[in-house]
Amino acid sequence: MIPTHRLTRSGLELSELGLGCATLAFDPSPEGIITARKVLAEAVKAGIAYFDTAPFYGRGLSERLVGDALRRLDGAVISTKAGRLLTPDADAPTHMPFRVQFDYTYDGIMRSFEHSLQRLGLPRIDILLCHDLGRHTHKNAAPTQFTAFFDGGGYRAMEELRRSGDIRAIGLGVNEVEVCQAALKHGVFDLFLLAGRHTLLERDGAQELFEACAKVETDIVIGGPFNSGLLVGGQTYNYRSIPEDVAARHRTLVAFCARHNVPIGAAALQYPLRHPQVRSVIPGPATVTELQQNLDWAKTPIPDAFWAELETI
Repeated sequence: MIPTHRLTRSGLELSELGLGCATLAFDPSPEGIITARKVLAEAVKAGIAYFDTAPFYGRGLSERLVGDALRRLDGAVISTKAGRLLTPDADAPTHMPFRVQFDYTYDGIMRSFEHSLQRLGLPRIDILLCHDLGRHTHKNAAPTQFTAFFDGGGYRAMEELRRSGDIRAIGLGVNEVEVCQAALKHGVFDLFLLAGRHTLLERDGAQELFEACAKVETDIVIGGPFNSGLLVGGQTYNYRSIPEDVAARHRTLVAFCARHNVPIGAAALQYPLRHPQVRSVIPGPATVTELQQNLDWAKTPIPDAFWAELETI
């Protein structure tokens, strides 16, 4: 049985091991879709009860797959995102014929929400997250998009949806601590989904944010616990080439885990959950084999001495 943790404000129960569903849409071929459906079915069978998707993942394909797998299942919590609109475009160079347009305004958030309901095939959504609002995505245009969300009515749209019961909780789904810190000054959020930060590789950068979140009862979900695969043998960091200082930290961690006979994947999955503000961690397995490996890592015993010594390296 996978433990669950309750979101402080909404009361929603998230399984502490969730499923990030971006990777399910990486391969839109018939074989890839069959694999994605198997992953979702096995995740449900294993007791995973929190699933995160977004319109951007596979340009709607991830939401379709998640909806097909879960819409008749009691107890599953689904989060999706808003901030991008998908517009039909027969010339789009992707399997799903849509082009992507950022829109963080009131109308944009409402339209995105309605479109997600259609793709998921659901009457309501548990959690709606404003997607990729920060500098990581928008570079120098980030302040403009931030203003569009808060002054252009996007946040107000999410508040209205929460107040009406169409969604149970709202937040941000981002890769940066800084945009979460800024958002806390402008709104009341149930949670932040923070991807690739507060990981085994990045243990220091989120503490100030977590302290601020604790004061206002904003919970944390950690996505990307393997830092886009680097911690489990991947060749990228933040979906890009690996800087030498990051590679050096990674080598140190690999050696440390080997010395303690602890699989680095197990340490990476369990580390974020040691912080009391974190309610769930959501890796994104692409195959049933990867899912099973995550389930095994989540149950791997790790001695207290490992965690104590980790703080010294």
